[in-house]
Amino acid sequence: MLSGVATSVVLALVIFSCAFAQNAPSAAPRPFSVHDLVAFDRISDPVVSPDGSRAVFALRKTDLDANKGRTHLWTVKVDGSDLRQLTNQPESDSQPRWSPDGKSVCFLSSRSGSSQVWRIELSGGEAKQVTDLPLDINGFVLSPDGTSILLCMDVFVDLPNPADTAARLKEREARKATGRLYDAALFRHWDSWKDGRRGHLFVLPLDASGAAKSAATPIDLMNGMNADSPSKPFGGVEEITFTPDGRSVVFTAKHVGREEAWSTDHDLYVVPVDGSSAPRCLTDDNSAWDTHPVFSPDGKTLAWLAMRVPGYEADRFRIMLKSWPDGPVKSLTETWDRSPAGFIWSADGKSIFATADNVGQHSLFSVDVASGAAKAIVPQGHARFPQRAGDRLLIGLDHLQSPVELYTLKPDGSDVRAITKVNAERLAAVQTGEPEQFSFKGWNDETVHVYVVKPVGFDSAKKYPVAFLIHGGPQGSFGNDFHYRWNPQTYAGAGYAAVMVDFHGSTGYGQAFCDSIQNDWGGKPLEDLKKGLEATLQRYPWMDGARVAALGASYGGYMINWIAGNWPDRFRCLVNHDGVFDTRMGYFDTEELWFPEREHGGTPWDRPESFEEHNPVNFVKNWKTPMLVIHGGNDYRVCDTHGIGAFNALQRKGVPSKFLHFPDENHWVLKPHNSILWHETVIGWLDQWCK
Repeated sequence: MLSGVATSVVLALVIFSCAFAQNAPSAAPRPFSVHDLVAFDRISDPVVSPDGSRAVFALRKTDLDANKGRTHLWTVKVDGSDLRQLTNQPESDSQPRWSPDGKSVCFLSSRSGSSQVWRIELSGGEAKQVTDLPLDINGFVLSPDGTSILLCMDVFVDLPNPADTAARLKEREARKATGRLYDAALFRHWDSWKDGRRGHLFVLPLDASGAAKSAATPIDLMNGMNADSPSKPFGGVEEITFTPDGRSVVFTAKHVGREEAWSTDHDLYVVPVDGSSAPRCLTDDNSAWDTHPVFSPDGKTLAWLAMRVPGYEADRFRIMLKSWPDGPVKSLTETWDRSPAGFIWSADGKSIFATADNVGQHSLFSVDVASGAAKAIVPQGHARFPQRAGDRLLIGLDHLQSPVELYTLKPDGSDVRAITKVNAERLAAVQTGEPEQFSFKGWNDETVHVYVVKPVGFDSAKKYPVAFLIHGGPQGSFGNDFHYRWNPQTYAGAGYAAVMVDFHGSTGYGQAFCDSIQNDWGGKPLEDLKKGLEATLQRYPWMDGARVAALGASYGGYMINWIAGNWPDRFRCLVNHDGVFDTRMGYFDTEELWFPEREHGGTPWDRPESFEEHNPVNFVKNWKTPMLVIHGGNDYRVCDTHGIGAFNALQRKGVPSKFLHFPDENHWVLKPHNSILWHETVIGWLDQWCK
């Protein structure tokens, strides 16, 4: 049964098209391609001014000559007027934050040669440097009264002064020997090797002009803690907040000693800003994940996100409430079967606005603080960056036919208005495929959802080949959002129907559905994929079931390897990006050991049968489908030896195959020209076998 997603997407496009119709170019639009994908401007990190009248945000533009993105700051009034660029230096500017009086914006920039905090007046003029420290600043938070600034810097734990860390780094650079000696796991993470430094929080006083006091030495609030705040590699300043009185800081850190590689025990800590006492743990009774502290507008309640299951990164977050400072704690959303990703308080403190995956969407919800009842107020699309803007809300919203733009709406979800149109002309210049969502009976006749994106220029009288996309995670989702790596529009623009099944294990369908993949990587999901493809082909007779390619990355890449041995006669060709080839070895050569231990029920020596039951390497004897293998050399989550192993097996068996290796990419492909090469290689491979 259709879910109404197609209708809501059309509505969103109508709202958006009203904003840019007058700027639409007269030339006939062309089919969407990777060149359009990399050219879109990307909005991030919007922050509303203290008086609620204006937002500042970061805007990333692609510089193909430099083969990277350049980010600058823009501002716009919340009614959509007075859009203007605030910074315009060759170096990128990011992480904008308003001064308490709303007259200036602080931000990070490397324009001085290192990443430091700068400040620019809203009225214009040249930016002024706020900090001049010997280390790069990775993030910052201004105190409520603007008299101090909290800085995130990587330092050696045994050196209390950032200058001492800088001196040690200089000494290391002068050494002839390059070896590093490790005595604990997680010695490398995501795409980088550790050098002994930790991300610590420092407080620095500011003078009346808003600049750091010249004689002041930053105070390490985490002195001696062998832990990072924000968490690495993806945590940000949303994990840190000043207390309402500005005298203390609440932050997130995983301080677990040698268990770091197999623990998810992030805790909240509170510490005085003068460093007079050591951080005190606020969530010691929870051995799972605690993060994202946010105080209520009246300062009487601390809210945060908490998981319940230790060692499980895909457990659902609950919104927790604690009467500040020493009152009781309660779970606000215990009966709400969704996992909020971020949230803010309403101005009166009676509601919390939270975003969460929700049946193929990433919806904005209003949660009643008294009862915990949750209601979707922006149910369709991918809502992000919720902010209060006077008596309205500001969000970023994207969907399968548009990148992120900023919108405002009433707190009940009505009166949605687009206030930016940064990609209006680019969208008007391209044709995109129409998306639809429906459901079918998957494993055990349970309801499973699937998205279809029709080919550009769709003609129901024609037959179209199919790109069958398999998402990663495995606790992920191919939903109604605009993706810069696995975007179905790139296949629709190349003449393919894109089909995306949210199989068992996907997020946004309840925690039991998400948990169901554990110890069953090759079971329920494969059955869902088989039934989902068949249901889609029956529903859409214009799809050519004889010309289907399957593609996936990460867990999706694992599934491609699994399909090659356990569903070998279905597809014309396969594409495997960063996929696990050997689940047993995948435990020993990854970094976050908590992930395979939870997914497979233990370690390979305690539960060998769990690692072998759905191990693709055990079914290589059945491989015969042509496969394109892609891997990043800096991928430490799924090491490139898995891609090498898969390609060697294909070559030895004489299966048509190619191997695309990116020595400078991690688990993702991020550089613009590498993205273009990736897409052109993948589409070329599909065309070779399916057209």
